[in-house]
Amino acid sequence: MARAVDELTALLGDDRVRDHPLDQHLFAKDAGLRRGGAPIVVFPESSDEVAAVVKIAGAHGMPIVARGAGTGLAGGAVPQEGSLLVVLTRMNRIFEIDEVGRTAWVGPGVVNLDLSEATADRGLHFAPDPSSQSACTIGGNVATNAGGPHCLAEGSTVAHILGVELVTADGSTVILGGEAPDTPGYDLRGVIVGSEGTLGIVTKVLVRLTENHLDAATLLMAFDTIEDAARTVSEVIAAGVVPAALEMMDKPMCVAVENFVQAGYPTDAAAVLLADVLGHPAGTAASIELLSDIAVRNGATSVRVATDESERALLWKGRKSAFGAIAQAAPDYYLNDTVVPRTRIAEVISKTYEIAERYDITLMNVFHAGDGNLHPLVSFDAAEPGMTERVVAAAREMVTVAVAAGGTLSGEHGIGFEKRDLMSSVFSPEDLDAQARLREAFDQDGVLNPGKVLPEGSRCFDWGPA
Repeated sequence: MARAVDELTALLGDDRVRDHPLDQHLFAKDAGLRRGGAPIVVFPESSDEVAAVVKIAGAHGMPIVARGAGTGLAGGAVPQEGSLLVVLTRMNRIFEIDEVGRTAWVGPGVVNLDLSEATADRGLHFAPDPSSQSACTIGGNVATNAGGPHCLAEGSTVAHILGVELVTADGSTVILGGEAPDTPGYDLRGVIVGSEGTLGIVTKVLVRLTENHLDAATLLMAFDTIEDAARTVSEVIAAGVVPAALEMMDKPMCVAVENFVQAGYPTDAAAVLLADVLGHPAGTAASIELLSDIAVRNGATSVRVATDESERALLWKGRKSAFGAIAQAAPDYYLNDTVVPRTRIAEVISKTYEIAERYDITLMNVFHAGDGNLHPLVSFDAAEPGMTERVVAAAREMVTVAVAAGGTLSGEHGIGFEKRDLMSSVFSPEDLDAQARLREAFDQDGVLNPGKVLPEGSRCFDWGPA
């Protein structure tokens, strides 16, 4: 390893190669529960440096894990013992903005919200808006196909990525996709989005920019039951209205958020829906009326429409502060991420409450109700003996319930370590084999982010220990 450190230091300099135990500890995990270990952490600043780093790692037989801001919750950026951790946060340049073509070439370390702020004066924004958008990076968004509240109408990350520059496992650099509306050949750009760093290291991204809307309105609807709120969600979509966002929070989460932000959330409601409608003022007015009517018809106890932009911003600050708000209850949290049909939301949420009660854990719910993307969130103290094991066991049951209802393992957080061994619950052996063959086509020796996404035995190839 000493020779690898010397070669990497000669390439990057002392300040961008870290092997101190403190650095190894700090970068050993993401925002999830699992911890790994990387003896060397490097901070490249260009595509050429990434390619050179990959070649050095290959010469020394070191697996490679790419990492962004570390906001992931599925262990996707947790390094396997002995891996070289390549941190891409210094690759944060916005290289080119084409406001006519509505595209931009950006580095993987560009923070999600920074991109929208940089294009705001041109009337454009980057549509995917994860709750962590003030910290998460575009490269991480690409890795997990990140979503966010406003992806209901505009689509998740894959709908907004036109091309990527990729450093492959052998240190070669390729560009997949491009500005052309229909690039000939296989859609390898689409394959890379959501691949969690197992097919290559993304070093530049060509993003689609979306025009800012003329008008926006936010509604906060309160209900006495989760069932009434869930029924409202289904009827809104059935009515042909797809809001820009349609979020649900249960009572415990509303209480936590209100204590944290004082955004004006009702703390006596069993559930609230937060909706955004965007477009022309005449269209938003009609949508407000329709959503309000549907909510009242389904038992809404109150419907509040934000009166100005500052009130809108405060309501959304409450929603996006949910994960921070739960720190009032306990020092640790575990966030699940599954997707179910909208018509099964109330049923699945009810079962998650039953599971939480059986395991004696504190459960709060905040999720993208419009597309059935559930986020049951457990607040707990990991220092309590046996608590982490109870939380993980309960979370696995919650995933099983979602899958049994016709759902799937993840909507936006990826598979990583966390759900790797659950892949067989939604994919047949043939499906897993096909995915493993694709992975092998990009990375024959399995050196890129080993041990993630695909369970061992997906094909007759060992992707490394957990």
